Amino acid sequence: MTATDPKADLRIYLQDARDVLLWKLDGLSEYDLRRPLTPSGTNLLGLVKHLTGAEALYFGDTFDRPFPEPAPLWIIGAAEPNADLWARADESTKDVVGRYRRVCAHADETIAALPLDAIGQLPFGTRPKQTLHRILVHMIAETHRHAGHADLVRELVDGATGQRPDGANTAPGDDTWRAAHHARVERAARDAAGLS
Repeated sequence: MTATDPKADLRIYLQDARDVLLWKLDGLSEYDLRRPLTPSGTNLLGLVKHLTGAEALYFGDTFDRPFPEPAPLWIIGAAEPNADLWARADESTKDVVGRYRRVCAHADETIAALPLDAIGQLPFGTRPKQTLHRILVHMIAETHRHAGHADLVRELVDGATGQRPDGANTAPGDDTWRAAHHARVERAARDAAGLS
């Protein structure tokens, strides 16, 4: 049997989600990075900004290891609702992504320094005391959830799909195949609903 390292396994899944999220930004214009493509305003750069605050809180403040940079208003809660889910015009993509990378590096230091059963104190919730293990599981789920949002938003921007740059996890096919597949799925939905 192969030995495993639970902390290393969790770290791999967290990093995978981080990498997917940032890859979804590649090659897009400032407008496409920021434009809201859902009724709730979901946008790519906002997802990165949101996860920056989450990583800073969960791996920093929770374990009394605050992120060393001054917290922007959207992280400390003195801003409008959803301020962490979009980027203002004066917030550069370079700054938002750079802060995310630095927060992730700080989080990785916390993960490396503490055992999985280390107890942290959340500033909210009905169960404020949490182990590093539980926080890691939460952040893996949170980051993958938002990476999924980013996948859909990116597809709405320019049709790009896939979890990785090589596209190995998506069905093979060109735009013609995708259009035919879409039509087939639409036809099945209409038939099932009696709308044909």
